[in-house]
Amino acid sequence: MHPTPQQLDRAVGAVVGSAIGDALGAPYEFGPAHPDDFVAQFGPGMGGEAPGGWTDDTAMAMAILDALAAGLDIDTEAGMQHVIERWYRWVDEDARGIGIQTAQVLRAAEPGRTERDLLAASQSAHRRTGRSGGNGSLMRIGPLALGYLDRDGEAALPSAAERVTRVTHWEPDNVAATTIWSLLIRRAILTGDVDAPGAVEAIDDAELRARWSGFIQEARAAHHPRDFSDGNGWVVRALQAALIALEGAADFRDAIQRAVRGGEDTDTVAAIAGALAGAKWGVSQIPLSWQRRIHGWPGWDANDLARHALLAVGHGRSDRRGWPAGASAADPAFRRTPAVRHPHDAGLWLGSQSALAALPASVSAVVSLSRVGTREVPDGIESIRVWLVDEPGQNAGVERTLADAADMVAELRREGREVFLHCAEARSRTAAVAALYAARHLGIPLQVAWSALDGRRGDGALPDYDPARFLVDAVTRIVATGED
Repeated sequence: MHPTPQQLDRAVGAVVGSAIGDALGAPYEFGPAHPDDFVAQFGPGMGGEAPGGWTDDTAMAMAILDALAAGLDIDTEAGMQHVIERWYRWVDEDARGIGIQTAQVLRAAEPGRTERDLLAASQSAHRRTGRSGGNGSLMRIGPLALGYLDRDGEAALPSAAERVTRVTHWEPDNVAATTIWSLLIRRAILTGDVDAPGAVEAIDDAELRARWSGFIQEARAAHHPRDFSDGNGWVVRALQAALIALEGAADFRDAIQRAVRGGEDTDTVAAIAGALAGAKWGVSQIPLSWQRRIHGWPGWDANDLARHALLAVGHGRSDRRGWPAGASAADPAFRRTPAVRHPHDAGLWLGSQSALAALPASVSAVVSLSRVGTREVPDGIESIRVWLVDEPGQNAGVERTLADAADMVAELRREGREVFLHCAEARSRTAAVAALYAARHLGIPLQVAWSALDGRRGDGALPDYDPARFLVDAVTRIVATGED
């Protein structure tokens, strides 16, 4: 399979979206439902997480993502052992907020720490209490679909979902929930659509399939995640709340805010919703101001999540330029433009990707509009990466992406930071965002902003200035309409 840019956008969105939902919901965990005008903000989590820090929901998902990024199949002994070892490493290093069911199983499976040990402990815990239907398996399932996007992935995914679920949550409802949600995420990544009733058909057991068909119908008949706040620690209610958060949402931001407004287990419901919302709308439609805030075990940020997500889709392999895991993603044939000051803001520098190797000492943040390697942005400099493809028809929502990039530059400048804005050649994308920033945030007439950047025949800032027509048109629409 050769994923399209939009499919890659959505695959990364599934991972980043889940982490953002988790971190945004963390301050409100176990709290009441909120009205429609409530706006969730990043803040300290109930488990002591710093603002923007994700919780156990994402930490456990990272073990699955890490295995897939290493090229492993979860539905194998090697793949599962990789996941389990990462879970125990997390427990040893930073297992704050770990769920009761999960903690009991992991503790009971010591010292063997194998899949067989966990399965025995999971089944024993279920038999002892008669239930194991917490949402702890669903909260971590988001990345799984990324390893099963190939043609035969739809048939293989349910088995992998069951395998990674049963080791901590034995109850059939957990297996059904993770199967449904994984298939929904897979479909959303591939097509941009969500089909909950269709995903239910993958459940083999007729009685369980009918049961979950009823749960899905119940969810779709509801109006808001608040309808399921009572008991949303149960895997069924958590899935229903996450599903209705999306079905009534206009975009990613709206879906996550709706999920958090549901109250109670806000971080988990928002993490579950965020995985599917990110798979539906793509990382390009997730606010950069949110992306730059998130962080958590094992010491990752949004850029690390994106890199691992792309490796998971590629079964552990980078492309011919070494992206996303290589030190550099630059093509030697790229045109080279050194860093130059924006004609209307001396604190904003513009240039090509090659200029990352010789940034002005005053620059403390980089906004990249092209693919960059792991070592191209110097250490100690904040790296903001924008998913923007310089081809018409290859972006999920080019107006919102451009506006978000320009707004990110403005946010950094308000913080007093000097910023370097670049694409591959300082030709098209850099010109578009630099012009939009000038018009949107500095009050410069758009035509004046374009002209000041055009260095082809005069003294404009960019000697290779040549913005793509679709970007020029998009910038014009944004300025004319005040696009958010």
